[in-house]
Amino acid sequence: MDKAFFDTSIWGMTVLAWLKLIGITALISVILIGLKRIVFARLADLAKRTDNNVDDVVAELFNGLRSFFLIVVSFYVAVEYVALESPDLPWLYRVVFFGLLLQVGLSASDLVAQLVGFYVIKKEGEPSQVTAAKALGLVGKIVTWAIVLLVVIDNLGVDITALVAGLGIGGIAIALAVKDILSDLLAYVSIIVDQPFSIGEFLVVGEFSGTVEHIGIKTTRIRSLSGEQIIFSNTDLLGSRLRNFKRMNERRALFSLGVTYDTSLENLKAIPEMVQQAIEKQENTRFDRAHMKNYGDFSINFEIVYYMLVPEYISLMDTQQRINFEIYEEFKRRGISFAFPTQTIHLEQNSEKAEA
Repeated sequence: MDKAFFDTSIWGMTVLAWLKLIGITALISVILIGLKRIVFARLADLAKRTDNNVDDVVAELFNGLRSFFLIVVSFYVAVEYVALESPDLPWLYRVVFFGLLLQVGLSASDLVAQLVGFYVIKKEGEPSQVTAAKALGLVGKIVTWAIVLLVVIDNLGVDITALVAGLGIGGIAIALAVKDILSDLLAYVSIIVDQPFSIGEFLVVGEFSGTVEHIGIKTTRIRSLSGEQIIFSNTDLLGSRLRNFKRMNERRALFSLGVTYDTSLENLKAIPEMVQQAIEKQENTRFDRAHMKNYGDFSINFEIVYYMLVPEYISLMDTQQRINFEIYEEFKRRGISFAFPTQTIHLEQNSEKAEA
């Protein structure tokens, strides 16, 4: 070819310089893509041999380096080597910057997706947690790309100050219009992150009680013991004092019994030990105390306290029933009578009327 052709200027660089730029870019791109595959294979093999997730994340992020990004890096190196004197150098650097920015956005999205994926696997049996994690992941990606877009617009020379201010004012107006919905949405996020309760747990909220059936973006639904569904807004629910019976480590049980006044002192002294033995025979119980509490109107009263080591209410009632049977059988064997309301009437005969 004619030497004059290679000296022809295109966009501030000769044809020969452009050929060098393309050739160096292609060569370095091939080398970087090959290195990426080799390094990723090593990292993936290392990740398989360890139990933590950190190396898995690093391997996947490294694998997430797109080919266009490696080409952009190669192009940058070639520009530094060939085109330093080009009048279009700022635009060349801008292309490199946009490529880098795009890769940052993609890597951030990949990181969010991986974190959500790990959480979803951990909470596989909890549909509400899985849904919330995916929703938060989507929000994270939207925020990431919004930031990338603003940086791109700013780099193109557009003044984003007015744009951001306008978005801020518009955002305030929208927030005021839908403040209740936003309050419930933020309460939902708080429930998901802090987890004061989960689906299947039994709650008492003021005068209402029941099992959590559904945790939604705006409302939480509870199935009451009587069968109806109670719907709370998330804001109201978090603003209330909740009692979560599912998360009790132990359940305290208190009951009393009364015996008749003709019970012997020996049997009265034996009753606390007798009740203790009946409680300790049961599974998942921890005896606390048994005392003769007071003298009632028609009975001598005992108060007993023990703890169930499992929180389920049905387990408590089954255990209490067995304890009651044990006490009844032992009382019957010893001839101890349970008290019931009685009255004793004393009759006196008038002596004068008797003589008449």
